Amino acid sequence: MIQKKICMVGADGVGKTSLVRRYVESVFSERYHSTLGVKVDKKVVKTGGREVSLILWDLAGMNQLSSGPGSYLRGASGYLLVIDGTRHATLEVAVGLQSDVQRELGDVPFLVLLNKADLSAQWQLGDGDRELADRGWTWQQTSAKLGDGVEGAFLRLAEQMLGPLP
Repeated sequence: MIQKKICMVGADGVGKTSLVRRYVESVFSERYHSTLGVKVDKKVVKTGGREVSLILWDLAGMNQLSSGPGSYLRGASGYLLVIDGTRHATLEVAVGLQSDVQRELGDVPFLVLLNKADLSAQWQLGDGDRELADRGWTWQQTSAKLGDGVEGAFLRLAEQMLGPLP
């Protein structure tokens, strides 16, 4: 079976752990638990007629890549860069992190998740969509709380990592 490592990258509190829990266990908790170091989960999926084991590395929130978290990236086939739509500052953090991750991994597939779409009344990104488009980043809105867009995001990244059928 094909195995692919995916890293969850983003600032503190953007919802990385909640997204992984929603995807792997189909649950959401209102309680906030800060990730220390890394938490690893696994989910086997079928996409494009191929079965793939996704090894999900939920990295602790960070504002920049340091030697510890940087080593967690090694061997990743792709990553999800998570931004909290209710906190514009997390977009700025994501810009720096993406550059750091690209320096560490090279040009591997990634997808930007604008998380917390269920909190539209508190949304702060405004032109964030345009800013992401100007960077050429592929992105989509998600809600770990409601599950909106979560499964599709992981499958979309898996398809990008696997590439076309031989």
